[in-house]
Amino acid sequence: MAHKHDHDTEGRLSLSLLITSVFMIGEAAGGLYTNSLALLSDAGHMFTDAFALVLSLIAARISRWDPDRRATFGYQRVGLLAAVINGLSLFVISFVIFFEAYRRFINPPEIKAGLMLVIAVLGLIANIVMAWILRHGHRDLNIKSAWLHVLGDTLSSAGVIISAVVIIFTGWTFADPLTSFLIGFIILFGGARVVSEASRVFLELAPRGFNVEEIAREICAMPEVLGVHDVHLWSLTHGRASFSAHIWVHDASLSSVQAIGEKVKRHLADKGINHVTLEYECAETESKGIFCELEEEED
Repeated sequence: MAHKHDHDTEGRLSLSLLITSVFMIGEAAGGLYTNSLALLSDAGHMFTDAFALVLSLIAARISRWDPDRRATFGYQRVGLLAAVINGLSLFVISFVIFFEAYRRFINPPEIKAGLMLVIAVLGLIANIVMAWILRHGHRDLNIKSAWLHVLGDTLSSAGVIISAVVIIFTGWTFADPLTSFLIGFIILFGGARVVSEASRVFLELAPRGFNVEEIAREICAMPEVLGVHDVHLWSLTHGRASFSAHIWVHDASLSSVQAIGEKVKRHLADKGINHVTLEYECAETESKGIFCELEEEED
């Protein structure tokens, strides 16, 4: 089932890449002919879309490689690396747009708004189709970064259409660079979100939505558990939380200790944590370093 899902993801990325490439060339040619920076900005954003989709497609394939002696956890974090590169590419393209928009404010050129409108509408349709194709799979930050690229470009196309309509009916050519500034901020915001989320995983920070101290207290509240320490909560990749801890228990048979561990794992699975590593320590030989006792002292 997972293998089928991976191929479905790659198929959606490939189709989106084909659509993006065709309309990117069309918008770039149209932007040069109509002298519209907003249209060229949108084409530039589509170029970053194509770049993002290529990276995401490569990363999706590498992520399916089996673990080996060099990568015992597998290659799933390759998708995170692609997400970071995609996010940084959004920063670059947004600053290029800001610079060119500033130049257009100083010296606004003549714009063929009618053709600009037609091309922008076609671009908007293409982006809506791609956003629909990539609407699933956002637990994978690699796919989410590609989808954010496309979503930002959809908003950009809508902005170009508004800009063209304003120019047609009012002749106010400043609408073109103003729209470009707005597109640049949309792109910049999307890039910041992707880089921020990927960085949390790379730094092995606790995933959003989890409170490690609360989880430790809940485990300590189980009658069979006397204490917890060396608690760690992190993500191997986006959407895959991992947990490890030392559990303090009374001296007991191996089967009894395993039963306690299964109870702890079921509790964590209910919270969405399925990759769990536990180490058990005997209460009769340990007397300090208990996580929940330390927490109680702080309270």
